[in-house]
Amino acid sequence: MSDRNQMKRPNPCTLKMVALLTPLGRIEVSGCEAGVHNISIQSDGTLDERPSGCMLVDTLENVPSELQVCVDWLLSYFQNPRSLQKGDMPALHHAILLEDTFTSRVLHTLLRYVKIGETVSYKRLAEMAGNIRAARAVGGAMRRNPVPLLIPCHRVISSDRQPGNYMGGKGNHMKCWLLAHERAGGWDSPPPQGGTGVRRSCDSANRPGLKDCSELLGGSRRSDVNTEEMNQK
Repeated sequence: MSDRNQMKRPNPCTLKMVALLTPLGRIEVSGCEAGVHNISIQSDGTLDERPSGCMLVDTLENVPSELQVCVDWLLSYFQNPRSLQKGDMPALHHAILLEDTFTSRVLHTLLRYVKIGETVSYKRLAEMAGNIRAARAVGGAMRRNPVPLLIPCHRVISSDRQPGNYMGGKGNHMKCWLLAHERAGGWDSPPPQGGTGVRRSCDSANRPGLKDCSELLGGSRRSDVNTEEMNQK
């Protein structure tokens, strides 16, 4: 498989790490030449005083190419998530994603079929992954997701339209922010063009609201996942 975005077989890896400041807080990304291993959201539970854009903390000197692709993806995501294309995704190289397990199948299904601006219930995702009775196991797969944002566990909600327990429950407000950010289409300023290591700033007045999560999840279901593509496979 020559496609860079295909999962690559695990080999002994030399990991590098880069960090970004985002509206969610500090995000640390680690990876190797084969792909991204982990994304860690370092949050103290507040959002109001976060930078409205996304800023690279480290330089990208001697950083593996797939890690650079991931940085570009994150910068674009926080600027304008709808500007992202399928080919913008970095390769992924965490062992969980390379295993032949239900957790891996759930995460790949979520990545492939649940698009920006959509949501899916734990039960429906279990069905899409081949076991309609495994909604609880889907919750476990979300907790084990090594690359949040890239694999969008924030788009998985309860059947009763509640946010669930993002980051063990302490990140539910982040989950609502991410869904609002995606449905709003990002910031008004243009998406980033080329290069990294430059601060992308955004108008904080256009920041998605944080107080309307119940309305966001409990209202119209028009943003629920469209499985027509899956049904055609």
